[in-house]
Amino acid sequence: MTSAHPVDRFEAPAGLNEVPAAVGSVLDDFFGRAIPHAAAIDPVVGDSATMLREFTMNGGKRIRPTLLYAGWCCGMSESGRPTAPGDTADPAEALRAGAAIELIQACALIHDDIIDRSDTRRGRPTVHRDIEATHTGAGWSGDAAAFGVAGAILIGDLALSWADDLFHGVGVAEELPAGTLRRGVARRAGAVWAAMRTEVLGGQILDIVNESRGNESVSAAYRVMEFKTAAYTVARPLELGATLASGSPGLIDALRSIGHDLGIAFQLRDDLLGVFGDPEQTGKPSGDDLVAGKRTALIAIGLNRAGATAGGELRGLIGRQLSPDELDRARSILIDVGAVADMEQRIDHLDERAQATVGALDVDSSVRSELSALGHRLGHRQK
Repeated sequence: MTSAHPVDRFEAPAGLNEVPAAVGSVLDDFFGRAIPHAAAIDPVVGDSATMLREFTMNGGKRIRPTLLYAGWCCGMSESGRPTAPGDTADPAEALRAGAAIELIQACALIHDDIIDRSDTRRGRPTVHRDIEATHTGAGWSGDAAAFGVAGAILIGDLALSWADDLFHGVGVAEELPAGTLRRGVARRAGAVWAAMRTEVLGGQILDIVNESRGNESVSAAYRVMEFKTAAYTVARPLELGATLASGSPGLIDALRSIGHDLGIAFQLRDDLLGVFGDPEQTGKPSGDDLVAGKRTALIAIGLNRAGATAGGELRGLIGRQLSPDELDRARSILIDVGAVADMEQRIDHLDERAQATVGALDVDSSVRSELSALGHRLGHRQK
């Protein structure tokens, strides 16, 4: 997976395990250019931009950019790669697109924490709680909680705006056009980028509507997963990377299939961790999804499998603060009715199907091997 192309001023990753650090360098460079511009408006704007930098740089697994780079490597190593004259793909494009997705993810997480009324993220106060504490500590007038929410919304909006800037090469290293998307590829990649942004927001809208309606169907939970997670987290990053490398339509279709299966498996594992996860590993309170009242696939399957008595008891443990004993009871119900075993079986089935598709990819064997290992980890991680 090495490349002779310069990545602006950064080395191209030799393997997928090096992608997070490479993307971190791209982000660090971008923030170094963007934050002074924000601070020139006013120091408090610079403070907000710095808060975004700290949130983005401190923590996170960089799953999406790693998958994007895996898609790029698939496209670059595809047998009979259909390149046009002068169409030399640059890993800088893939790394910068991956860094841009991290900014979309920052926006999504900051806004998610507001929607879910979460107090912690990655073991630290959420952005809106951090801003609220600043308001309280400074003794400013007005409602501190409302101020925290307003400030976090705007920081999330800034992340989304800067994601577009970074994807299109605005505010990156001056030695462009080396980092500028090529004509044709820019149009195709831009279409994938636009679809991905709409899908993740659409999935979020579905999520809050399902929660408010109390929609307990498994199909509704899967509909949210398809767009909020599967497309945005896995399928679109793989497709975007392959598109930047001018991958064939057949390869892109296969990567979409892989991405759909791995993305659903990723979210099913997330659902399990949201109820059974270790806070030391996940960085969020145990049982957070139950407290938030999320209509996840785990909850939907549990309610679907439970009888009237257990189902009614489980419903009474959703959407409110829980004592340790109540949390244990909710977990016991989900285990006893077979919901947890059902989820594990679904994850294994999706992983097996995705692995079969990965194995059939007509790409370099080392690329297949790394993608296979990465895909398996998505559904079997502990945080």
